[in-house]
Amino acid sequence: MPNRSDLLNYLLRPYSVFKDYQSANFRSDLLAGLSVGVVLLPQAIAFATIAQLPPAMGLYAAAVGAITGALWGSSAHVHTGPANTTSLLVASVLVSITPPGTMMYLLAAGMMAVMVGLFQLVLGMARLGVLVNFVSHSVIIGFAAGSGLLILIGQVRPLLGLPAVTGANLIETLYQTLLALPQLHLPTAAFGLGSLLVILLLSRWKPRLPGALISLAAAALVVFFIGQERLGITVLGGLPRSLPPLASLPVLDLDLIATLSTGALAVGAMGLIQAAAISRSISAVTRQKLDSNQEFVGQGLANFAAGIFSGFPVSASFARSAFVLQMGGRTPLAAVISGVFLLVVLLTLAPLTSYLPLAVFAAILILASIKLVDLREMRRIWRGARADAVIMLVTLFGTLFLRLDFAVLVGILLSFAIYIKNTSTPRVRPVVPDDNYRHLTFQPDKPLCPQLAIFDILGDLYFGAVHHVEVQVKRHLEQYPTQRYLLFRMQHVGHCDFSGIQLLEELVVTARQRGGDIYMVRVNEPIRRLMFATGFLNYLGADHILHQDEAIGHLFYRVLDPAICIYESNVRVFRECQSLARPESVVEIPTVEIPQAEVERIQPAQLWQELHQAEPPLVLDVREPREYRRGHIPGAELLPLPRLLADPQQVPREKSLVLVCRSGRRSQMAAEWLLACGCNKVRLLEGGTLAWENAGLLEAVESYAQPA
Repeated sequence: MPNRSDLLNYLLRPYSVFKDYQSANFRSDLLAGLSVGVVLLPQAIAFATIAQLPPAMGLYAAAVGAITGALWGSSAHVHTGPANTTSLLVASVLVSITPPGTMMYLLAAGMMAVMVGLFQLVLGMARLGVLVNFVSHSVIIGFAAGSGLLILIGQVRPLLGLPAVTGANLIETLYQTLLALPQLHLPTAAFGLGSLLVILLLSRWKPRLPGALISLAAAALVVFFIGQERLGITVLGGLPRSLPPLASLPVLDLDLIATLSTGALAVGAMGLIQAAAISRSISAVTRQKLDSNQEFVGQGLANFAAGIFSGFPVSASFARSAFVLQMGGRTPLAAVISGVFLLVVLLTLAPLTSYLPLAVFAAILILASIKLVDLREMRRIWRGARADAVIMLVTLFGTLFLRLDFAVLVGILLSFAIYIKNTSTPRVRPVVPDDNYRHLTFQPDKPLCPQLAIFDILGDLYFGAVHHVEVQVKRHLEQYPTQRYLLFRMQHVGHCDFSGIQLLEELVVTARQRGGDIYMVRVNEPIRRLMFATGFLNYLGADHILHQDEAIGHLFYRVLDPAICIYESNVRVFRECQSLARPESVVEIPTVEIPQAEVERIQPAQLWQELHQAEPPLVLDVREPREYRRGHIPGAELLPLPRLLADPQQVPREKSLVLVCRSGRRSQMAAEWLLACGCNKVRLLEGGTLAWENAGLLEAVESYAQPA
């Protein structure tokens, strides 16, 4: 949980903005702010029209949202205010509650903004900004495309002056609109289509000019000189010449709050996702370090303030944010200036809006809606991961045919569901060295080591994933029963909880019951601390967590039994295997039914004492000559297992014998064979030469091996 200092820093963000401000940035911020303000003016009115709210509410929300979002946000360029998708979502929610144009509709819009702001503010203050990372980008693309189509269809009527059409669904509305086309109003259509043409031409030839504002000004002049009555067109009407007033919101109307809650959740979630996506996109260019929690706080306070000051829900706008960057804005003051510009317009030029034709705003919205349908990005998603394509299509069609807040929440929940599915089914892949023995990679066509399985675990070991990992590992062990030793590469495991520890304990038990063990490499420090705190590290053994570059060598020379590779397999997987001793002659190793308990064992220390007695036992080393030359027990005679099995009569039966190999596997086979052939004075060195070395008797081996 955040401490008081962090919470205070979130709220005192404006102090940092002004304290660190450099006067050299003011000219750039001023020009960028005024330029964005010119663009914001028609957009604020147009987006209020989408939300079926008075234009004044759009301007209030734009001014308050831009100022508040900039001062309390994290990004220097993100611009907050009315947005097309948010406005459409607001209208979808409010229309289902109360008729547009009523006082309750206006109050519900303000109340929703306050609820959205509180939701976003709580997430930011609780440091939950990371949550938006789990919502697929496909949700935004699908919702934006669906919103664009809805806005486009909805603005055809005011663009052409068609009579009002109603339809039970999108298809019927589109059909009724097509039927009404012969009834278009020519003057209205002239203003609408003419504005479309002007904006398109200016965007192509003079993209820096505010095409929307120029088309509005030109249309207003025509209306001013000819007259609205003579033209018979619908105009915007005058705006109040005042600063944003405080709204008397129904904060105690619990029924209204409950009714708005689902819609507010959808609007708030979508706003945060958009803000995070926009800020990340711009920071990729500016290299600015962002704080997603601070951005949440900024969005929350912007919505809260917009609701309090007679506005409606706002969100970050990619187009305006990119325009701030394009026009040279350097700090959040650019967005603040754009908001102040709107307030000045409200106080000085509000009466002039009575000459603005609604058809021009319809043209502006249609062009904005077309940009929402990002076909290039949709094609990329379609060609990419199937899950992302499913999320995009579900959100898109949900937006077109369902209630918008429900469509948004379905898309978000589907993102979480797919994320949970992906994280709960991490890949567990057996890996082997490449041809140069430099890297371990997944190569399903290459043979595996008969003794050692090396796994890459690609995902976290948390409660939702442990069952899948356990099934994958045990399924592999069933397929390769001779692989008794497991090496887990943990570099891709970023998180492990207690369920993950329990899984590892179960796998250790399974491996040890098979006569093997488990080892690990590249365990990160937090997971290592958890292993220590839960006692797992002590249970596993700290020496079982190996160094990445030394793990294979350690296991090959100290753990694995080369007899299996020499006599039972022709596979040579690791670099160390290439120099593995080969038997001098190939013989068939017999299988005998002699219980292991009948073969007597001797410990290394006891053998050391007996070797220093008057009549020491005869030590027969059944390894290969190359292994023998690298080091052996003083006084031991070499008799490789194939030669012993081929002619057991060469073993003296009158002497006490101690059979030795590397780990005990070959000596066990030799002992069983000798017992079957009538040799009764046979014992095994428990643990082989590895146990001898671990007992501290390695020096004796080396001192004897050197002169040999």
